[in-house]
Amino acid sequence: MDKISVKLGAFILMILACASVHTQTQIQPFQPNDSSLKKYKYPEWFRDAKFGIWAHWGPQAVPRQGDWYARRLYEGPMHNAILTRKLVERADKDYEYHLKNYGHPSVFGYKDIIPLWRAERWDPDALMKLYKKAGAKYFVSMGTHHDNFFLWNSKIHRWNSVQMGPKKDVVALWQQAAKKEGLRFGVSEHLAASYTWFQASHGADKTGDKAGVPYDGNDPQYQDLYHRKADSADYGWLTKNPVWQKEWLTSITELIDMYKPDLLYSDCGLPFGNEIGRSMIAHYYNQDMLKNNGQLEAIYNCKEASFGRFVRDVERGALDSISEDPWQTDTSIGDWFYSTGQKYLSADQVIQMLVDIVSKNGNLLLNVVQTPEGDLEPDVINILEGIATWTKDNGEAIYGSRPWKQYGEGPSTTTKQMSGNHGGIKDVRPYVAEDIRFTTKNGVLYAFCMNTLIADVNIKSLSKLSKICTKSIASVSMLGSKEKITWKQNEDALIITKPSKQPDYKVAVFKIMFK
Repeated sequence: MDKISVKLGAFILMILACASVHTQTQIQPFQPNDSSLKKYKYPEWFRDAKFGIWAHWGPQAVPRQGDWYARRLYEGPMHNAILTRKLVERADKDYEYHLKNYGHPSVFGYKDIIPLWRAERWDPDALMKLYKKAGAKYFVSMGTHHDNFFLWNSKIHRWNSVQMGPKKDVVALWQQAAKKEGLRFGVSEHLAASYTWFQASHGADKTGDKAGVPYDGNDPQYQDLYHRKADSADYGWLTKNPVWQKEWLTSITELIDMYKPDLLYSDCGLPFGNEIGRSMIAHYYNQDMLKNNGQLEAIYNCKEASFGRFVRDVERGALDSISEDPWQTDTSIGDWFYSTGQKYLSADQVIQMLVDIVSKNGNLLLNVVQTPEGDLEPDVINILEGIATWTKDNGEAIYGSRPWKQYGEGPSTTTKQMSGNHGGIKDVRPYVAEDIRFTTKNGVLYAFCMNTLIADVNIKSLSKLSKICTKSIASVSMLGSKEKITWKQNEDALIITKPSKQPDYKVAVFKIMFK
């Protein structure tokens, strides 16, 4: 090697070293406290994405009885003051179903359901293609539910989908499929609640011929699944036990480090409300910056006001106004887990929900219910196809958009809305043609008519005398249509003549350009 080559090589190494130092100095590690977490900046990819699909799927789908089966199979004869009448009826139903179809939970418990989950018709690549076609920009795999069963190749927990059930790394296969389709990838963890949630498995029937016979959760050889018996004062949604809290942190840290997801969702508020939860969030953000050369692109969802620390999630509900910070609704087209005979939302209902949420600076994360075998029912496929038709025509008004000066007008903005199941207002609700929602992008305004047009469209916010919109309108067109739209901006409203041909879906979108 000549001297010039040696000098050139040394120079290149010096440049690389400087670049490395520069990158490191850009990374300001997060600390497990609120003042540090408030330095979080919302990634643009999430703000632009608007729509994600979730696979809330695992061994609890096997009995085809819907959500919480792993707990309710033990809970029927153990009624307590915490359960509402509706929950008591559901628990009774699942307990009786289990007795009839599997046997008594002292012998055949949830541990015996797990091997029955084989996912033999699951094709993650085909499903991901369908989800992308429907308009999803990110996909979320369940990591673990309250049943303490891990859907990843855990080295610390034997109750996982590689060692048991389908014998597959579900999280990894979902992640690979998402990457192939160019979708961002996330995981959900519901583990923090499992320690108290699973305590019913330590009980026994109070009456009948099995009265006093301990359920299988009392067997020491299975307590790494069901957890140990909790202290009598430890019965809240999240455990008070510091040993269990640290165990949770170890498990979720493994999940983060193995898969480095773009999004992480916790089914609770800030986990345990203490340094344990904040340590997890700080670690998640820090590893994401290392992954992305100092750029923070991670989204963390949990169910409390964010104050700039993360993205707030609202389960089965929506906000009633524009939020300054991005947020997310998580909901399902049916039950959370597969349930025989369940009713699904229509494609139009999902679209209406999406539009309302996006108009208020939110995203929609939609669970698409899978069978225990892993495929989708024909009804579900039809719903996704309906959503795909709409997003193909109208996606420009959704993706990359931002809220306008007000989110909408019409009866749904002035009448009192029903409360959501877990905060905010109800996410699925009726709309009339007079209900309008707005988004904006690159100086263009989009007006969504929330139900099938039965007359001309009157948008008061866009009148000549409007104090909200002070610009003159240059043109109006309808997305997905080549028909010339007739319109007039009067002093009291923008009047859009009802198009002669309307789309098959309910929500029509008008594109409004200004002079």
